[in-house]
Amino acid sequence: MDSNVHTPKPFPQPAAGYTQPFWRTELDDLDSHQSSADLPPETEILIIGGGYAGASAAYHLFNDAPQDKSLGVVLLEGRELCSGATGRNGGHLRPDLYAATKVYQERYGLEAAAEVVRYEISHMKQLEETVRNEGIDCDLTFTRSYDIFLDADHLAAAKAYYDSLVQYDLDFMSDVEYLTEKEAQTIAKVKNAKGGFSFSAGHLWPYKLVAGLIRIAVSRGLQLHTKTMVTGIGQTPSLEGFWPVTTSRGVIHARKIIFATNAYTSALAPEYSRAIVPCKGLCTQIQAAPGAPYEAIPETYVIRHGPGCFIYQISRKDGSIIVGGAEYTYRDSPAQWYSNSEDGSVIPNVETYFDGYMQRTFHGWEDSQATVKQKWTGVMGYSADSLPHIGAIPNKPGQFIAAGFNGHGMPVVFLGGKAVAEMAQKSISFSQTGLPRLFETTAERLTPIYDDTMGYP
Repeated sequence: MDSNVHTPKPFPQPAAGYTQPFWRTELDDLDSHQSSADLPPETEILIIGGGYAGASAAYHLFNDAPQDKSLGVVLLEGRELCSGATGRNGGHLRPDLYAATKVYQERYGLEAAAEVVRYEISHMKQLEETVRNEGIDCDLTFTRSYDIFLDADHLAAAKAYYDSLVQYDLDFMSDVEYLTEKEAQTIAKVKNAKGGFSFSAGHLWPYKLVAGLIRIAVSRGLQLHTKTMVTGIGQTPSLEGFWPVTTSRGVIHARKIIFATNAYTSALAPEYSRAIVPCKGLCTQIQAAPGAPYEAIPETYVIRHGPGCFIYQISRKDGSIIVGGAEYTYRDSPAQWYSNSEDGSVIPNVETYFDGYMQRTFHGWEDSQATVKQKWTGVMGYSADSLPHIGAIPNKPGQFIAAGFNGHGMPVVFLGGKAVAEMAQKSISFSQTGLPRLFETTAERLTPIYDDTMGYP
């Protein structure tokens, strides 16, 4: 091995058995693809990670120059395609219009906070345009999302903040509707609801989106190598400007590197060990018994039991419900989830939480005989300040990152991947990407003054 290569602890091995996510039940032909028997000795651009961020970066690298195999782009995935957090999430494409916005406003001001909201809304529209134009079959669906509160005091605080945003006459607030207690129980059908809000959102099959983007990139020249674990990256580039990257299949040298590694970032970039922490979560697929009665709920949901205590869900066209969250059931047992990158087992404290969930939560589901069909663990990359890290890695020329999405990557990552692709390919600055200013990774953010990882707001 090259003496210039740093070898931290390798990534965990693939999960198996009952943690297999629903999203990986219909596998793409590229799932275990390797473009050649051996890795190329060098490449202009290397992408590490075959999830949403890596797929977006790959797609956008070839978007301006289709069929240009001279670009020299290689994507490495340690396991199968989209087998990490993207393939284990809730499929929820939902901008955060006010919950995290309050935290951002308190820390950085209203203008910066509103910039994030507008970005997430525009992100949905641009993703929809790409899916439609490229003909990617990923069950992309747009609907309304209900944000329902079960605690009166928590609702009152949220309503006060909602009222303040309305007073500021922010454009995006015109889409947010307040629901009274009666409306939350009758329209949203949530038992014991105290009230809530609704706004535009969507959902999709995340694995199929990633596979679709990767398939397009491969057809245009991307070299894809799954089951190729990266175990170390040299501390300095060669005189020719190439970084040595050690993998389970040999060494590859890259002039530019894009880290699409999310929760596993610090295994290869130790400077992010405080900034991005791997944290486990649980997601499930629930379905009513055949022929049993239940009321359709086509909307998506976040149901809040109290501050920091929420559950998210989407309804699929096949009638099943994807539900996850309930972090509050295991937050006080950090060994089960915090700084834990093992996704081969479920979190004990929440393992049975979703049994009977639909019956006890929704009017019209009491006789549905709904049961959990699948449950799985995913490892998210929580950032200390609740903001993603996107841009040029400090003090490492030619290295870029799109990671630390706090379990909120679906309305953020697509354009984040585009941004790092443009920075690597066209040498543009972060400010030229159009991303919110708060998303830029900086040396200061590597030693954060906030630590939200033990309780994402």
